[in-house]
Amino acid sequence: MSREIRKILVIKLSALGDFVLALAAMKKIREAHKRAHITLLTTPPFEALAKASPYFNAVETDGRPQGLGEWLALRGRLKAAKYDRVYDLQTSAQSARIFHMLAPFPPEWSGIAAGCALPHRNPNRNRMHTLERQADQLKYAGIWPDAPTEPGSAPGPDLSWVLSRSPQGRPGPGGPRPYVLFVPGGSAHRLDKRWPAERYGQLGKILAERGYDIVVIGGLQESALARQIQREVGQARDLTGRTDFAKIAVLGAKAALVVGNDTGPLHLAAATGSPTVVLFSSASDPELAAPRGHVTVLRSGNLGDLSVAEVLQAANALLPPV
Repeated sequence: MSREIRKILVIKLSALGDFVLALAAMKKIREAHKRAHITLLTTPPFEALAKASPYFNAVETDGRPQGLGEWLALRGRLKAAKYDRVYDLQTSAQSARIFHMLAPFPPEWSGIAAGCALPHRNPNRNRMHTLERQADQLKYAGIWPDAPTEPGSAPGPDLSWVLSRSPQGRPGPGGPRPYVLFVPGGSAHRLDKRWPAERYGQLGKILAERGYDIVVIGGLQESALARQIQREVGQARDLTGRTDFAKIAVLGAKAALVVGNDTGPLHLAAATGSPTVVLFSSASDPELAAPRGHVTVLRSGNLGDLSVAEVLQAANALLPPV
């Protein structure tokens, strides 16, 4: 008779889009270990979202220690916790280092760290979409025997727990008109993943003339993009810097359409099931990380070559009549 797994650690450190996709695996881990005490080791940006989820009993945010003192403190705490099993959903050099620092007697570990007890040995793992790859990892760990691992088969994350905490209905945040949510930003270090802001403005003007409100989200540092869109659209609502992750999910769920770059907030909004157009450049591969659901992926090696007409055509196919 196998021993009962009572204490579990899940590791997922970053980034937002990856964290959102990992929520599908986190749900499966909770379903497989209904009575276990499950702790998430993550980083501060994801604390509130993780605590709001139904998957964890505790959330710890020091998953990226700096300096010897912090590493020793993390090691001491993890050893004292005496976890029965660890699910490493980060599978990076950082999480492998956590595994090795727990030697000589690390917990039973699911991941790719050398010497772990439940290795994900699929040689094609790095060519799999995140959803199928993590489903396959849980299959190797023995908790998802019939895991869907064929391309496109794994379910996306379930964010119903976020939506159940908000008022229902689909009116726009500024009035009764339906709205389109724009996500025009992204990492400041990956400007090649952004469709030009003036194109968002041109698209917004067309949709506003059809009766849709335009709502722009992003970080505070992306307010300039929102202002540029406002100059084209006029009444576009700028929510940059004023949304936490839960608010983004609610805004996405109630939107008539989401249009955005391959960036974390877009993944979060798309995960609510809202119709979504996501724009990929050659800087990332939708075969490995595109959001799932009611999603149209448009890809151009250089997003500057992607026309407003092409994005509008994709939007028209998803938008309900006003």
